[in-house]
Amino acid sequence: MSATDYVQIKDIKAGMRNINSIFIVLEVGPPILTKQGHEIRILRVADPTAMINFSVWDEAGALLQPGDIVRLTRGYAALWRCSLTLYSGKFGDIQKVDEFCMVFNDELNMSEPQPALAAMSQGQQHSHAAPLSLMPNAASGDQVNNSKQEPFDSQQKHKSFM
Repeated sequence: MSATDYVQIKDIKAGMRNINSIFIVLEVGPPILTKQGHEIRILRVADPTAMINFSVWDEAGALLQPGDIVRLTRGYAALWRCSLTLYSGKFGDIQKVDEFCMVFNDELNMSEPQPALAAMSQGQQHSHAAPLSLMPNAASGDQVNNSKQEPFDSQQKHKSFM
């Protein structure tokens, strides 16, 4: 995936790597302290297609606020407590690019817990089979999305953060 390809949140699946995406921060959770003294915050973020949990460590998590529009480069997605979660990771980059003006969808929650599918995925990991798509709307076998962001559809229900 090139640096100019952005993945829509609705297309993110567990196991995807090198995710580039632009989204708005809706909520910032309280800090959770690790044994090593790091702060982790879970942010609820959204784009025009869906919302997802985004795990951010240390200073970046403390600096982001609701309404910030963020560009994530080289992120990855994984399951955490049976919920699809987006991470910036060690090699990822988070940049605030704007604030407050972005259309988003908060009705499709990609981080809705999926315990039955997570258990099936655990079994596949032990058998070294191909990864299982864990989201109900995901096409089987598709683990990478190389499509560009779809154009704005004025007929689709959208919300603006204000």
